[in-house]
Amino acid sequence: MKRYEALADEVAASIRAGVLRPGDRLPSVRQTSQGRQVSPSTVFQAYYLLEARGLIRARPKSGYYVTQGPLALPPEVENPSHPSGEAATLDVSERVFEILQSTMQRDVVPLGSAFPSPLLFPLRRLAKSMASSVQVLDPRAFLDDLTPGNAALRRQIALRYRADGIQVSPDEIVVTNGAMEALSLSLLTVSRPGDAVIIESPCFYAALQSIERNGLRAIEVPTHPRDGIELAALERAILAHHPAACWLMTSFQNPLGSRMPDAKKRELVALLAQHGIPLIEDDVYAELYFGDERPAPAKAYDQNGLVMHCGSFSKSLAPGYRVGWVAPGRYFRELARHKLTTSITTSAPAQAALAAYLEHGGYERHLRQLRRTLKEQQEAFVEAVARHFPAGTRATRPTGGYFVWIELDERVDALSLHSEALKHGISIAPGPIFSASRGFRHCIRLNYGHAFDAKVETAVARLGQLVAASLA
Repeated sequence: MKRYEALADEVAASIRAGVLRPGDRLPSVRQTSQGRQVSPSTVFQAYYLLEARGLIRARPKSGYYVTQGPLALPPEVENPSHPSGEAATLDVSERVFEILQSTMQRDVVPLGSAFPSPLLFPLRRLAKSMASSVQVLDPRAFLDDLTPGNAALRRQIALRYRADGIQVSPDEIVVTNGAMEALSLSLLTVSRPGDAVIIESPCFYAALQSIERNGLRAIEVPTHPRDGIELAALERAILAHHPAACWLMTSFQNPLGSRMPDAKKRELVALLAQHGIPLIEDDVYAELYFGDERPAPAKAYDQNGLVMHCGSFSKSLAPGYRVGWVAPGRYFRELARHKLTTSITTSAPAQAALAAYLEHGGYERHLRQLRRTLKEQQEAFVEAVARHFPAGTRATRPTGGYFVWIELDERVDALSLHSEALKHGISIAPGPIFSASRGFRHCIRLNYGHAFDAKVETAVARLGQLVAASLA
């Protein structure tokens, strides 16, 4: 038996014997490490094992506590969406812009924000990395790396692909101004005005905005809140509309948090290859998984260069640096030309800083802590929804990311709830902004990527009261 297992068994025995009772706080990792003369890593592993057994749970910035019993969670959202399947010409940008403006105010509790707390990221280390890297920037590299991006950064991104068993050369990567530019360039590369594009239902509102801006038509396909887009419905949409592309999130989809199983990703890639349709894969949350392994992207199963894989450091490391990338497969040359004629290049200092940070290590350690924090915050947040929202409320069970999709009583109008919540200093993301047909009127997306403190719990409680009042 390993040392951490023995320690976990000893603590478990104390819980069963009543020595440690529900609600008791366990000694800190440091105290246990010193008292038992074991490494902090051993204590962490023991506590993780006890968490997995449901005997203890972590409270953000507080420590580990003996559980009161099974977590009281709201019922899970079970049913896939049911869009019409018709091609829609979009008119969503103005409403999305108005709603997003409300999340930018500092005095508002940002449950509707698209970003996690900036306090979760190693900003000081990144600042030091930038300060040192800009001093040794080769002026000639600005021209050498003009459009594809910093060579050292592209090499680091390629190494991360290789660690997942995906062969992507640094010369097949284009660094972009965040993932949004990567996604927009991909769409621009493979479509022309009037074309149809398949999207999930619900889907990330920025996809709707990009489709609208390019004069395209959106085809919404039913999407399950647990395992993603329904492939049978996708095939029917392909045969009916002959789309120019599919734009999908295969891991921790925004707003549902769904994760497509690996076998389903393989089937997805094979289906699209059969019809010669490119997949624009938005994979910005891939690093924020709560399990043991990073989920493989659909790109891992691409044998034909049809998957345009888009990633970013904005959600996992450096939100303000606006550095993303795309591995566009067979579309590299055309996409690189579009990059050159739109934004030309991406910030050289930001690219150099990230390259230096990745080269000198620390990223994996940061990611482990980030994932652990987000998982703890999700548990506390969803449990609070169960306590404070009316009976019948349902919530998704994401295994990564930092969003939860809430399905309310059908009598609730999410847009009205958004307006009422703002009067109380709370922002939410109402369901209709995630739909080409303005559906999901009784649904909201909430962000648990901020510390679950008294302010956030009070906001969740007040939001629950507003939902209940709308039903009275």
